[in-house]
Amino acid sequence: MDTPLSTIAVVGLGTMGTGIADVLARAGREVIGIDVSDAAATQAVAALEASTTRAVARGRITEEERQDVLARFRTFSDLQAAAEADLVIEVVPESYEAKQEVFRALDAIVRPDAIIATGTNALSVTRLAADSAHPERVLGLHFFTPVQAMKLVEVVSSVLTAPQAVDAVTALAHDLGKEPVAVGDRPGFVADGLLFGYLNQAAAMYEAKYASREDIDAAMKLGCGLPMGPLALLDLIGVDTARTVLEAMYSESHDRLHAPAPILKQLSEAGLTGRKSGRGFYTYDAPGSATTVRDALTPLEDSAAGGAASREVRSVGVAGSGTMASGIAEVFAKAGYEVVLAARSQEKADTAKARIAKSLARSVDKGRMTGEARDETLARITPAGSLDSFAEVDLAVEAVAEDLEIKQQLFATLDKICKPGAVLATTTSSLPVVACARATSRPQDVIGMHFFNPAPAMKLVEIVRTVLTADDVHATVREVTAKIRKHPVDCGDRAGFIVNALLFPYLNNAIKMVQEHYATLDDIDAAMKLGGGYPMGPFELLDVVGLDVSLAIEQVLHREFRDPGLAPAPLLEHLVAAGCLGRKTGRGFREYARR
Repeated sequence: MDTPLSTIAVVGLGTMGTGIADVLARAGREVIGIDVSDAAATQAVAALEASTTRAVARGRITEEERQDVLARFRTFSDLQAAAEADLVIEVVPESYEAKQEVFRALDAIVRPDAIIATGTNALSVTRLAADSAHPERVLGLHFFTPVQAMKLVEVVSSVLTAPQAVDAVTALAHDLGKEPVAVGDRPGFVADGLLFGYLNQAAAMYEAKYASREDIDAAMKLGCGLPMGPLALLDLIGVDTARTVLEAMYSESHDRLHAPAPILKQLSEAGLTGRKSGRGFYTYDAPGSATTVRDALTPLEDSAAGGAASREVRSVGVAGSGTMASGIAEVFAKAGYEVVLAARSQEKADTAKARIAKSLARSVDKGRMTGEARDETLARITPAGSLDSFAEVDLAVEAVAEDLEIKQQLFATLDKICKPGAVLATTTSSLPVVACARATSRPQDVIGMHFFNPAPAMKLVEIVRTVLTADDVHATVREVTAKIRKHPVDCGDRAGFIVNALLFPYLNNAIKMVQEHYATLDDIDAAMKLGGGYPMGPFELLDVVGLDVSLAIEQVLHREFRDPGLAPAPLLEHLVAAGCLGRKTGRGFREYARR
């Protein structure tokens, strides 16, 4: 099986098959495109003509090279055309019946030394191989769409696959400029195995009316730096496709987190499969279009605050002296608010203000603000050694340790000190906001404002209403959030809010993959960055966040939702018990040089 794979057949010329054919033809391979539909074949040729025309216009290839690429792509409607192929890549619809029919036919057509690859992302490669006359030559080759842009290719071996076949397609992936990752045969492999669990939970969160589709999507883009929100991504992938993948994952794992959210079935059966049908979670201006249009669920600009009048906020108190407190104080001062920064001692408050001065100096050095603006901003911040300085503030924001008892004591103190009508906000990321509210005699004035670190850079604020929060308090905080140039998203008072409730189960599932020796840290991180567009892989992120912080959030989620699938991975618990907490201790999932 040491063929250089110079002639490759692609069976199924949908979006994925066409993209694979494009990449292969540009890499100098002879490509045989096969589809039972003449229309699909014609469309594939047109797509290749269009993409190569753009490449010429952008100076990436010459017109002569373009003609060569087009000449290397031939289309047929009969599988017999695959007879001369060194490799056949099958990308027909995700069903065992459809794929097995192709495999059985190919057994009688292709040479004994040809490799047969399935493009499945959900079905068992082993099961498909077992039905083949030569299971040793069958493997999975999972590209990601758009194929031309996405670097990741998962090379999937079954227990039956010959190592030479794996080596040959891995070399091909490198030739195509891709990053191949070797994975074993289980539903979803690495990237989709982690991605679809997360997408499913986002769909369930939306279905439970916990947050709007716009807020869920904005929260994950702004809170995690993702290129797309989960519901928009489900529409792009296809709601029906997502449901198929999840069904396959659930049948193997029996993990409730993989059981498809009922809304996926409802949308699929109604034909609302996403962009391809023109409507899914969102409505599009035409089938196949990426442009969303207003529909009955699109919020009006001011409707999120319920039209309630807001309270006037001129001065803000920030309680705390850590990175989060100083970051929040900086954000409010930059936006023109008078800020009192209160810590447990005057010295700690002065240190926090000095940290802000350094941060502002960096902004001046980078040309983001003038020296005059820096001086004005710093002049608005008054450091104080006691909460008594909050007597006249209009909004008090607590940013102290993530410990409920400490926060409740602080809110009881704020209740005594702050003037009537002042809004009291907690920045908790995982504790119940209502428990802070109940520590006061005015729970209607208490709300959650969850900022993300580093507060000056991160655009998102999760605004957490309790069942007791007054409408005008909610309206006030939304208005203030917009004035400090942050993006507010609304959610209810339950563990994890939007971002952490979706992020940490995904991180936990990544740990389980390593624990089960399914894939390496490096391969999982590479798969999520290259296949999912994540700015950091899950293990890079866990080490940055801190394994102790991650474990605490996972424990809170598990306690609140009582789902066995949310139980923290034992490997995470072992690392925390051993004092390996990530970058801050020099060792977590990886080792770091001590500074």
